[in-house]
Amino acid sequence: MRILVVEDDLTIQAQLKTLLSGNGYEVDAVTDFARVIEQFKAFAPHLVLLDIKLPENSGFEICSQIRSFFDIPIVFVTSCNTDMDELNSIMLGGDAFITKPYNTAILLAKIASLLKRAYPAQQNEQLSYGGAILHLESSSLEYEGQKVELTKNELKILYYLFTNAGKICSRSNIVEFLWDNQMYVDDNALSVNINRIREKLAGIGLKDFIKTKHRQRYPSVTEPMTTRCPLYFCGFLMPRMPPAEQAAVHPAVHPDRKTSL
Repeated sequence: MRILVVEDDLTIQAQLKTLLSGNGYEVDAVTDFARVIEQFKAFAPHLVLLDIKLPENSGFEICSQIRSFFDIPIVFVTSCNTDMDELNSIMLGGDAFITKPYNTAILLAKIASLLKRAYPAQQNEQLSYGGAILHLESSSLEYEGQKVELTKNELKILYYLFTNAGKICSRSNIVEFLWDNQMYVDDNALSVNINRIREKLAGIGLKDFIKTKHRQRYPSVTEPMTTRCPLYFCGFLMPRMPPAEQAAVHPAVHPDRKTSL
């Protein structure tokens, strides 16, 4: 999947390119802001990340131009954070509005969700890691020939962990991803879901596949690698495996097509 970044801050532009390319996307960034549409047509992206305050034309104007001939997902990523800015982005055809500083996990999840909806025929239906296979369409997890069924929330939690390999995933980020920014969610609800997942995984030979990291926000660089690296909850962390053992994880897959992230 190709993503075009329209961002004039070179530091943020570089960060976005690194983040997206590291998650399996083909990325290009606009360099001549007087010729955004020309570069857009030449690159033919599947999705656009668009700032509002830009040289030459504003992000709103560029969004209107794109919408005049293409119906692809457009995500505004901007420091403009007023209600009017967000309303204008919606009225002009934007699909999402994310303010800076952005949460990378939430941004990736939003991108994955929009791509899933826009290009359903091009998405994979499973993720794999450390020998465990997460089947998105059947909402199940398989390991060494044994399979266990998952509830909707269990599937979304495991999807989040599988697509954030090598990172400690905080409780707050998982809650935000799982319950879509609801004003209040009992923190115990996440623990209940995690415990149920652990029990199901242990039943098919994946004991200790999910680990808890108390009061930590980043993975320890001294943590030893194993053949089957565990997922960590701490946050949660799924440490990166050696390249030869890494499974293909496709961030453009989302387990719940009907859920707006």
